Amino acid sequence: MSEQPGGSSETDGRPTVLLVDDDPAIRRAVSVGLELEGFAVVPASGGRAALAAVGTVRPDAMLLDLTMPDLDGLEVLRQLRADGEEVPVCVLSARDEVDDRVLGLEAGADDYVVKPFALEEVVARLHALLRRRPASQQQRVTVGDIELDPATFVAARDGHDLGLTRREFELLHLFLRHPGEVLERKVLHEEVWGYTFDPGTNVADVFVGYLRRKLEAHGGERVLHTVRGVGFVLRV
Repeated sequence: MSEQPGGSSETDGRPTVLLVDDDPAIRRAVSVGLELEGFAVVPASGGRAALAAVGTVRPDAMLLDLTMPDLDGLEVLRQLRADGEEVPVCVLSARDEVDDRVLGLEAGADDYVVKPFALEEVVARLHALLRRRPASQQQRVTVGDIELDPATFVAARDGHDLGLTRREFELLHLFLRHPGEVLERKVLHEEVWGYTFDPGTNVADVFVGYLRRKLEAHGGERVLHTVRGVGFVLRV
Protein backbone atom coordinates (compact mmCIF):
# COMPACT_ATOMS: atom_id res chain seq x y z
CA MET A 1 0.00 0.00 0.00
CA SER A 2 1.47 3.34 -1.05
CA GLU A 3 0.52 6.96 -0.45
CA GLN A 4 1.83 7.87 -3.90
CA PRO A 5 -1.02 7.45 -6.41
CA GLY A 6 -0.12 6.99 -10.01
CA GLY A 7 2.88 4.72 -9.50
CA SER A 8 2.99 1.16 -10.73
CA SER A 9 1.37 -1.44 -8.49
CA GLU A 10 1.40 -5.21 -8.70
CA THR A 11 -2.21 -6.26 -8.19
CA ASP A 12 -1.83 -9.98 -9.06
CA GLY A 13 -5.18 -9.89 -10.80
CA ARG A 14 -6.92 -8.29 -7.82
CA PRO A 15 -9.42 -5.49 -8.56
CA THR A 16 -7.84 -2.09 -7.94
CA VAL A 17 -9.68 0.44 -5.81
CA LEU A 18 -8.70 4.12 -5.78
CA LEU A 19 -9.44 5.29 -2.23
CA VAL A 20 -9.83 9.08 -2.02
CA ASP A 21 -10.06 10.69 1.42
CA ASP A 22 -8.15 13.52 3.07
CA ASP A 23 -8.22 11.77 6.46
CA PRO A 24 -5.09 9.56 6.76
CA ALA A 25 -6.66 7.45 9.52
CA ILE A 26 -9.60 6.55 7.27
CA ARG A 27 -7.27 5.80 4.36
CA ARG A 28 -5.18 3.47 6.52
CA ALA A 29 -8.11 1.64 8.11
CA VAL A 30 -10.11 1.18 4.91
CA SER A 31 -7.02 0.22 2.90
CA VAL A 32 -6.06 -2.53 5.35
CA GLY A 33 -9.61 -3.88 5.43
CA LEU A 34 -10.01 -3.89 1.65
CA GLU A 35 -6.67 -5.56 1.08
CA LEU A 36 -7.66 -8.32 3.50
CA GLU A 37 -10.81 -8.74 1.37
CA GLY A 38 -8.77 -9.24 -1.79
CA PHE A 39 -8.60 -5.74 -3.27
CA ALA A 40 -5.51 -3.81 -4.32
CA VAL A 41 -5.79 -0.29 -2.89
CA VAL A 42 -4.27 2.92 -4.23
CA PRO A 43 -4.78 5.78 -1.72
CA ALA A 44 -5.17 9.42 -2.73
CA SER A 45 -5.25 12.26 -0.21
CA GLY A 46 -7.45 14.66 -2.14
CA GLY A 47 -9.51 15.41 -5.22
CA ARG A 48 -6.67 16.66 -7.41
CA ALA A 49 -4.57 13.60 -6.59
CA ALA A 50 -7.53 11.41 -7.49
CA LEU A 51 -7.97 13.00 -10.92
CA ALA A 52 -4.25 12.64 -11.56
CA ALA A 53 -4.29 8.98 -10.51
CA VAL A 54 -7.25 7.82 -12.59
CA GLY A 55 -5.43 8.01 -15.91
CA THR A 56 -2.33 6.17 -14.70
CA VAL A 57 -3.72 3.66 -12.22
CA ARG A 58 -6.84 2.80 -14.27
CA PRO A 59 -8.74 1.64 -11.17
CA ASP A 60 -11.59 -0.82 -11.36
CA ALA A 61 -13.57 1.26 -8.85
CA MET A 62 -13.22 4.40 -6.75
CA LEU A 63 -14.23 5.19 -3.17
CA LEU A 64 -14.61 8.96 -2.94
CA ASP A 65 -15.06 11.32 0.00
CA LEU A 66 -17.01 14.49 -0.74
CA THR A 67 -15.59 17.00 1.73
CA MET A 68 -11.94 17.63 0.87
CA PRO A 69 -9.99 20.89 1.15
CA ASP A 70 -8.37 20.96 -2.28
CA LEU A 71 -11.18 19.81 -4.57
CA ASP A 72 -14.67 18.80 -3.51
CA GLY A 73 -15.72 15.26 -4.35
CA LEU A 74 -18.71 16.47 -6.35
CA GLU A 75 -16.38 18.45 -8.59
CA VAL A 76 -14.15 15.38 -8.97
CA LEU A 77 -17.20 13.43 -10.14
CA ARG A 78 -18.27 16.13 -12.58
CA GLN A 79 -14.80 16.36 -14.10
CA LEU A 80 -14.51 12.58 -14.42
CA ARG A 81 -17.85 12.25 -16.19
CA ALA A 82 -17.27 15.31 -18.36
CA ASP A 83 -14.04 13.68 -19.55
CA GLY A 84 -15.90 10.48 -20.41
CA GLU A 85 -14.34 8.51 -17.55
CA GLU A 86 -16.72 5.71 -16.58
CA VAL A 87 -14.92 4.19 -13.57
CA PRO A 88 -17.57 3.10 -11.03
CA VAL A 89 -17.59 5.49 -8.07
CA CYS A 90 -18.99 4.86 -4.61
CA VAL A 91 -19.19 7.97 -2.45
CA LEU A 92 -18.25 7.65 1.22
CA SER A 93 -19.56 10.74 2.99
CA ALA A 94 -20.79 12.05 6.33
CA ARG A 95 -23.42 14.04 4.42
CA ASP A 96 -26.50 11.94 5.12
CA GLU A 97 -29.42 14.02 3.87
CA VAL A 98 -31.46 12.74 0.92
CA ASP A 99 -30.57 15.88 -1.04
CA ASP A 100 -26.87 15.13 -0.53
CA ARG A 101 -27.29 11.62 -1.89
CA VAL A 102 -29.25 12.87 -4.88
CA LEU A 103 -26.56 15.48 -5.62
CA GLY A 104 -23.88 12.80 -5.51
CA LEU A 105 -25.78 10.45 -7.80
CA GLU A 106 -26.67 13.29 -10.17
CA ALA A 107 -23.00 14.31 -10.37
CA GLY A 108 -22.12 10.81 -11.57
CA ALA A 109 -21.73 8.57 -8.52
CA ASP A 110 -22.87 4.99 -8.86
CA ASP A 111 -23.46 4.45 -5.16
CA TYR A 112 -23.48 6.36 -1.89
CA VAL A 113 -22.54 5.12 1.60
CA VAL A 114 -22.90 7.31 4.68
CA LYS A 115 -20.16 7.58 7.30
CA PRO A 116 -19.69 5.98 9.75
CA PHE A 117 -20.00 2.75 7.78
CA ALA A 118 -19.28 -0.93 8.25
CA LEU A 119 -16.43 -2.18 6.08
CA GLU A 120 -18.53 -5.21 5.17
CA GLU A 121 -21.09 -2.93 3.56
CA VAL A 122 -18.44 -1.11 1.53
CA VAL A 123 -17.01 -4.44 0.36
CA ALA A 124 -20.49 -5.61 -0.70
CA ARG A 125 -21.09 -2.38 -2.62
CA LEU A 126 -17.75 -2.70 -4.40
CA HIS A 127 -18.47 -6.28 -5.43
CA ALA A 128 -21.87 -5.15 -6.73
CA LEU A 129 -20.28 -2.39 -8.82
CA LEU A 130 -17.69 -4.78 -10.22
CA ARG A 131 -20.37 -7.31 -11.17
CA ARG A 132 -22.04 -4.82 -13.46
CA ARG A 133 -22.01 -5.90 -17.11
CA PRO A 134 -21.45 -3.05 -19.57
CA ALA A 135 -24.45 -2.40 -21.79
CA SER A 136 -22.11 -2.19 -24.78
CA GLN A 137 -22.11 -6.00 -25.01
CA GLN A 138 -25.79 -6.03 -25.94
CA GLN A 139 -27.83 -5.38 -29.06
CA ARG A 140 -29.48 -2.24 -30.47
CA VAL A 141 -33.06 -1.81 -29.23
CA THR A 142 -35.90 0.15 -30.85
CA VAL A 143 -39.34 0.67 -29.32
CA GLY A 144 -41.67 3.13 -31.01
CA ASP A 145 -39.70 6.31 -31.75
CA ILE A 146 -37.04 5.50 -29.13
CA GLU A 147 -33.78 3.94 -30.27
CA LEU A 148 -30.85 2.84 -28.14
CA ASP A 149 -27.50 1.56 -29.40
CA PRO A 150 -25.26 0.15 -26.63
CA ALA A 151 -22.30 -0.19 -29.00
CA THR A 152 -22.09 3.58 -29.50
CA PHE A 153 -23.73 4.59 -26.18
CA VAL A 154 -26.31 6.64 -28.07
CA ALA A 155 -29.98 6.88 -27.19
CA ALA A 156 -32.37 8.98 -29.27
CA ARG A 157 -36.06 9.76 -29.55
CA ASP A 158 -37.49 10.80 -32.87
CA GLY A 159 -33.94 11.45 -34.05
CA HIS A 160 -32.98 13.67 -31.09
CA ASP A 161 -29.98 12.54 -29.03
CA LEU A 162 -31.14 12.25 -25.42
CA GLY A 163 -27.73 12.97 -23.90
CA LEU A 164 -28.09 10.37 -21.16
CA THR A 165 -25.73 9.67 -18.31
CA ARG A 166 -24.57 6.08 -17.89
CA ARG A 167 -27.18 5.24 -15.25
CA GLU A 168 -29.97 6.89 -17.24
CA PHE A 169 -28.81 4.92 -20.29
CA GLU A 170 -28.90 1.63 -18.40
CA LEU A 171 -32.30 2.48 -16.93
CA LEU A 172 -33.77 3.25 -20.36
CA HIS A 173 -32.19 0.09 -21.75
CA LEU A 174 -33.98 -1.93 -19.08
CA PHE A 175 -37.36 -0.34 -19.85
CA LEU A 176 -36.88 -0.84 -23.60
CA ARG A 177 -36.22 -4.53 -23.05
CA HIS A 178 -39.50 -4.81 -21.13
CA PRO A 179 -42.02 -2.51 -22.89
CA GLY A 180 -45.49 -2.58 -21.34
CA GLU A 181 -44.22 -4.48 -18.31
CA VAL A 182 -44.51 -2.90 -14.87
CA LEU A 183 -41.05 -3.00 -13.28
CA GLU A 184 -40.88 -2.82 -9.50
CA ARG A 185 -38.36 -0.53 -7.85
CA LYS A 186 -36.59 -3.61 -6.48
CA VAL A 187 -36.03 -4.81 -10.07
CA LEU A 188 -34.63 -1.43 -11.10
CA HIS A 189 -32.25 -1.45 -8.13
CA GLU A 190 -31.00 -4.96 -8.87
CA GLU A 191 -30.69 -4.60 -12.64
CA VAL A 192 -29.33 -1.05 -12.90
CA TRP A 193 -27.38 -0.65 -9.68
CA GLY A 194 -26.52 -4.31 -9.14
CA TYR A 195 -27.97 -4.83 -5.66
CA THR A 196 -31.04 -4.21 -3.54
CA PHE A 197 -31.20 -0.71 -2.06
CA ASP A 198 -32.77 0.17 1.25
CA PRO A 199 -36.48 -0.09 0.40
CA GLY A 200 -36.97 3.41 1.79
CA THR A 201 -34.72 5.04 -0.79
CA ASN A 202 -36.11 7.13 -3.62
CA VAL A 203 -33.13 6.79 -5.96
CA ALA A 204 -35.15 4.94 -8.61
CA ASP A 205 -37.80 7.67 -8.57
CA VAL A 206 -35.13 10.36 -8.91
CA PHE A 207 -33.49 8.75 -11.92
CA VAL A 208 -36.81 7.92 -13.59
CA GLY A 209 -37.60 11.63 -13.21
CA TYR A 210 -34.33 12.60 -14.91
CA LEU A 211 -34.98 10.12 -17.73
CA ARG A 212 -38.58 11.20 -18.15
CA ARG A 213 -37.60 14.86 -18.59
CA LYS A 214 -35.05 14.00 -21.26
CA LEU A 215 -37.51 11.79 -23.12
CA GLU A 216 -40.03 14.66 -23.16
CA ALA A 217 -37.54 17.47 -23.84
CA HIS A 218 -38.47 17.84 -27.53
CA GLY A 219 -42.22 17.69 -27.06
CA GLY A 220 -42.55 13.92 -26.93
CA GLU A 221 -45.55 12.41 -25.20
CA ARG A 222 -45.08 10.80 -21.81
CA VAL A 223 -44.04 7.16 -22.16
CA LEU A 224 -42.63 6.45 -18.69
CA HIS A 225 -45.52 6.08 -16.27
CA THR A 226 -45.61 5.58 -12.50
CA VAL A 227 -47.72 2.72 -11.18
CA ARG A 228 -48.49 3.79 -7.65
CA GLY A 229 -47.24 1.45 -4.97
CA VAL A 230 -45.55 -0.82 -7.52
CA GLY A 231 -43.02 0.79 -9.85
CA PHE A 232 -42.82 2.11 -13.42
CA VAL A 233 -43.82 1.08 -16.92
CA LEU A 234 -42.79 2.12 -20.45
CA ARG A 235 -45.85 2.43 -22.69
CA VAL A 236 -45.23 3.61 -26.24
